[in-house]
Amino acid sequence: MSRPEAPRGLARQILHALGLCWHAGPWLTAVYLLATVVGGLLPTATAWSTKFVIDGLTAGHTAEAVRWAVALAATGLVAGVLPHLTAYLRDELSRRLDRLMQDQLYTAINGFQGLSRLENPAFRNDVAMAQQASGGAIGPMTTGLFDTGRNVLTLVSLLATLTVLSPVMAALVTAASVPALLARLALSRRRVSMMADVSQATRRQVFYSLLLTDIRAAKEIRLLGLGDFLKGRMLGELATTQSGERRVDRQEVRTQALLATLSTLVAGGGLVWAVHAAATDALTAGDVTAFIAAVAGAQAALTGLVDNISMAHQALLLFAYHLRVTSLADDLRPSPRQAPALPALRGAIEFRDVWFRYDDAHPWVLRGVNLTIPHGRAVALVGLNGAGKSTLIKLLCRFYDPTKGAIRWDGVDLRDIPPAELRRRTGVLFQDYMCYDLTAAENIGVGDLPALADRPRLRAAARQVDIDTALENLPRGYDTLLSRLFADQGDGADPQAGVVLSGGQWQRVALARTLLRDHRDLLILDEPSAGLDAEAEHEIHRGLRRHRHGRTSLLVSHRLGAVREADRIVVLEDGRIAEEGTHDTLLAEGGTYARIFALQATGYRTTPDHGSDDGDGSHGAA
Repeated sequence: MSRPEAPRGLARQILHALGLCWHAGPWLTAVYLLATVVGGLLPTATAWSTKFVIDGLTAGHTAEAVRWAVALAATGLVAGVLPHLTAYLRDELSRRLDRLMQDQLYTAINGFQGLSRLENPAFRNDVAMAQQASGGAIGPMTTGLFDTGRNVLTLVSLLATLTVLSPVMAALVTAASVPALLARLALSRRRVSMMADVSQATRRQVFYSLLLTDIRAAKEIRLLGLGDFLKGRMLGELATTQSGERRVDRQEVRTQALLATLSTLVAGGGLVWAVHAAATDALTAGDVTAFIAAVAGAQAALTGLVDNISMAHQALLLFAYHLRVTSLADDLRPSPRQAPALPALRGAIEFRDVWFRYDDAHPWVLRGVNLTIPHGRAVALVGLNGAGKSTLIKLLCRFYDPTKGAIRWDGVDLRDIPPAELRRRTGVLFQDYMCYDLTAAENIGVGDLPALADRPRLRAAARQVDIDTALENLPRGYDTLLSRLFADQGDGADPQAGVVLSGGQWQRVALARTLLRDHRDLLILDEPSAGLDAEAEHEIHRGLRRHRHGRTSLLVSHRLGAVREADRIVVLEDGRIAEEGTHDTLLAEGGTYARIFALQATGYRTTPDHGSDDGDGSHGAA
């Protein structure tokens, strides 16, 4: 996976980070900035106040010493309260930044109208890295700027104090910070590089851990005894991740130990010099106190500043992934600004010499497909696995654009139609439909969001597929959560907080979700009865035939008996249309369709041998 470098132009990046803070909370940012300035000057104020108190006492100027003692007490009060206020401001701004950046990230991801990026492993790794650049991780580049500013103010004011007392010590303290800064920057580069290197291992580790607790996988995992196997895989990926972290941590320990040694030597040498200077009357007692406070404060500020800069550098490297994802253009060709209005379908949808492959390294999935779906007619698409049926549906929904050729809607190229407008006019049941961890009403209502609050419409769609009674009889009716993963607020340990539907019931819910999108121009049903028993399948298809009557529809199924009444049946083989016609004409031709239909029919007609394990005689059904 390629690694983006930290964005160049430090001033531009600082302005960008401050702009994010201001966008997240203008007044919050302003108060935080004021607190930063005050906090940055406090150590110097404390050092000078202490000096004047001691010098006043040693010189016998009691009144002056008291005045400075009051100032020192006030400084101490501010120093005691300010960190708590600053911590609250930092945490609140971080929360708002987290929300803002996640909004930006997922707005960008939702803005990709197609599927090509989401099916690209390299892009998914970039997203995983961008997700780590949240409010907390990006803090050193945003809220950390305020800490950096405070440390700069503290450092400059204390170095000015040191320069008055000893220019040589001021230079030594400053010089000692240079190797610390360079070393920390190198460490931050190594850490982000390590995070990118182990990104795939981290994703796999999360995948295996989720799989071990997934109720949908639990039956098979336990039946096949896969638990230890998957746990071993998960721990192996975790070991890879931790090995990279351990390597960087060891480098950091060695580097920090050397830097601490250098800092201690500088401070110790300065202390010896200050004591010697006081003994020879070159410095007053107050000067020594101020010197010690200035050296300790300057070193602490320098250490903090080095930490701020190195962590900001690491955050910039992570932020580069956020910028990469959020700055990507749509993965589909943009529709013209003056795109023609999509007319209500009156003629036909036409595939004209459509070729498609997912990228240049992959073979062709569709090869010169010419297909017409006439208005008001039902076209069935059949074929063996891998023939290209699912890809054809993806193109029809414009999740991808054809590599060559065109798809036209009453003569309008789909590439000239905004994807959202096309999909608004289409109702689709995918073979791999979603089972949302939402309520029964929501699982149907997401098919047409304006209908979420229209319970009669939801129930009407459910009645069409004979699931209304089952949903109404759930513990909370249509408001029952169709999941046991979590409970709604207030449910607590209520065993009725959520239920799990059977596969056939989920199939009906998904069908109801699709049928909720009535009055659409095109209806696509991909294996609409795959999870149903024979009797339910018969009833569902009888209802769907009534629903499809007079509608433009594309029906995809492996079960040829379910498509025999379509106006036209298209057989797809190796990405090409091999046969096309009605059920009777295709049977008469004796081609692929007739062969598959005969195989399926034989599976139901043939009486099994007495020694057969398939006592229901359905072993040949496809």
